[in-house]
Amino acid sequence: MLGWLIAFGILFCLAILPLGACVKYDADGPLVKIIAGPIKIKVFPLKKKEKKPKKEKKPKKEKKKKEEPAPGQKAADEKTTEPEKKKGGSILDFLPLVQVGLDFLGDFRRKLRLNRLELKLIMAADDPCDLAVNYGRAWAAVGNLFPLLERAFVIKKRDVEVECDFESSETLVVARLDITITLGRIIALAVRYGIRALIVFLKINKSRKGGAVK
Repeated sequence: MLGWLIAFGILFCLAILPLGACVKYDADGPLVKIIAGPIKIKVFPLKKKEKKPKKEKKPKKEKKKKEEPAPGQKAADEKTTEPEKKKGGSILDFLPLVQVGLDFLGDFRRKLRLNRLELKLIMAADDPCDLAVNYGRAWAAVGNLFPLLERAFVIKKRDVEVECDFESSETLVVARLDITITLGRIIALAVRYGIRALIVFLKINKSRKGGAVK
């Protein structure tokens, strides 16, 4: 009994394990980390490896030049090696697969969680009047963007700022996005849509063999 409880506990912990990515951008450039529960692993930028001193290469022996084929023979060889053009499949068979893919992407998107969303714009311009206009446009763009994001994703924490810098000559941005999905949700989606895709594949094979498709 204790073994079953331990196994169930391990499976439960794996099911709720969040997987995802953390993407940041600031003055140091882009930074990407993979999230696996409490662990974050940097995948970009990669650490530069120290270059080892190159070994002196030994002089290669001269190879005998191959005899070039005659012009007529070369043209004949090119004709025989031309790849055959692939024939297309029926669009009626293809559309159900497209529908399964679109449904999967839509459901997958709704299961994603934006744990942290940060955006900071530091506006700059030579003319203070232009800066004021750009400042208003930036807030208007942010105001239009976030309702769309909130309808598409569940945002747990967000921090948005728009500032003006009258001394700077270049507009700067600081951004961060932490997005995750649990392993259990991934498995559930894979099983659900994998079965749907398998049913579509079986129907396509049956129709090609001449069987009746229900």
